[in-house]
Amino acid sequence: MKIPSEFDPIRPFEPEELPAVYDRILADKQFQMVLAYLYPDVPAEAIAKKMHACKTNLEFQKTFCYPFLQRLVTELSLGCSMDAVNIDTRKRYTFVSNHRDIVLDSAFLDKLLMDVGFTTTCEIAIGDNLLSQDWVRDLVRINKSFTVERALHSVEMLRASKRMSEYIHFVIAEKNDNVWIAQRQGRAKNSNDLTQPAILKMMAMGGEGTIIERLKQLHIVPLAISYEYDPCDYLKAREYQLRRDLPYWKKTAEDDLESMLVGIKGYKGHIFYKCAPCIDEWLDTVDEELPKNK
Repeated sequence: MKIPSEFDPIRPFEPEELPAVYDRILADKQFQMVLAYLYPDVPAEAIAKKMHACKTNLEFQKTFCYPFLQRLVTELSLGCSMDAVNIDTRKRYTFVSNHRDIVLDSAFLDKLLMDVGFTTTCEIAIGDNLLSQDWVRDLVRINKSFTVERALHSVEMLRASKRMSEYIHFVIAEKNDNVWIAQRQGRAKNSNDLTQPAILKMMAMGGEGTIIERLKQLHIVPLAISYEYDPCDYLKAREYQLRRDLPYWKKTAEDDLESMLVGIKGYKGHIFYKCAPCIDEWLDTVDEELPKNK
């Protein structure tokens, strides 16, 4: 399968690209420090050999990501489970969820999909504002992430949204993979989990046919994510207050990094994912003559 070159700036790495990316990321000093922290008793050469043995992105996830996530569940939670009775593990879906944790929402979903019997994980939508460092950008693209381009002017944003929508359609229809995307830009700091209309409008830019037909082509599954305890609650409260009191305040890359680390290292209690039925059948009941803002 040949991936259109127009997707190159945003797509994950393909298997044939992985060896060169492994070499590049293993040579990065900051990534070496991360590995030394995660695997203090394992020689760097052994990690490099294990990494190069992963011939696909999914093999990398099974070899490195899954054991790491299982360790988090064991040490920092009371369990992580998913009710997937409403979906078919043989099919591919676009999971649209509330957003609580920058790193773990999609990471735990990948783990749970494997746990319930899916043969693949998800391609993950991640904002480019979180990818300020080269090794982070490389790592997430190894981990099947595609880039959501932000901070663009209106014409550029429209073009980027259409390309992302077309890519999501391509993943479902041609790559036969799942997709995860948050229902809104950024985490809900006040737990108001309303889906931003712009997300649905973006999804309907790609594909063919009517808006209803385009959305059905993505096989959307609403997903609810719940952490009994949110390690980042105080950070979210601080950000919410700063945005309220200081209209020109802007979050920095260091703020995002702090949230990532606190979210990963903090205690979470029970973690639960609930999949609603795919909305394809419900979409058949929607009146296509409704105004677009409905």
